[in-house]
Amino acid sequence: MGPLWTRKEEDGWAYGILATPEHLNPAGFVHGGVLCALFDHVVSAVAWEAVGRRACVTVQLNTQFLAAAREGQFLEARGRIARATNTLVFVDGTIESEKTELLRGSSVQKIVG
Repeated sequence: MGPLWTRKEEDGWAYGILATPEHLNPAGFVHGGVLCALFDHVVSAVAWEAVGRRACVTVQLNTQFLAAAREGQFLEARGRIARATNTLVFVDGTIESEKTELLRGSSVQKIVG
């Protein structure tokens, strides 16, 4: 899926990829699976950071596709902690490109180990 771009921001991290021909479905749009994979990576990384870099695995991933992306667009993903318990981390996030929200979602991450 990479190379994966990362940037430390004031309130967390931003992640991104440049959409290339390998990311496209037969219709010429970025495949929904690519968006989901990027989103899953981001919410897992955000949870991992929030719980002191302990391993987290996805137990639930909810996504809503809001717009399509094409080759050449830069896809930026961000997540934020909605809530954390001793065993679970709830993360909300988005993927955007050119100020257009492409995906909105949420995740439940299980802290392991």
